[in-house]
Amino acid sequence: MNALFVLFLNLGGSEVILILIVILLLFGGKGVPNIARALGKGIREFKDAADGVQRDVMKNTGGITQTINEHIQEVKKEVDKLTDDKSK
Repeated sequence: MNALFVLFLNLGGSEVILILIVILLLFGGKGVPNIARALGKGIREFKDAADGVQRDVMKNTGGITQTINEHIQEVKKEVDKLTDDKSK
C-alpha cells in the first residue's frame, strides 16, 4: 500500500493528464462524473469510519489518560520538592 502511494506521488503532470485521457476514453464523458461521485462517496465513508474508530479509541482510553496524567502530576510535585530541598 505504501509503495503504491509513493509511486502515485512520483507522477508528473504529463502522466496525470495521460491517465485522465485514458479514463475518459474508457468510460466516456457521461461515465466520469458517476465514477467521481462514487469515488468521493467512498472516500467520505472511509473518513467517517476512521473518525468513528478514533472517537471510540479516545473514549475507551479516556480513563487511562486521566490516570496517567494524575501520576505525572504526582511525579512532578515530588521532583519539585526534591529540587527545592537541594537548592536550600
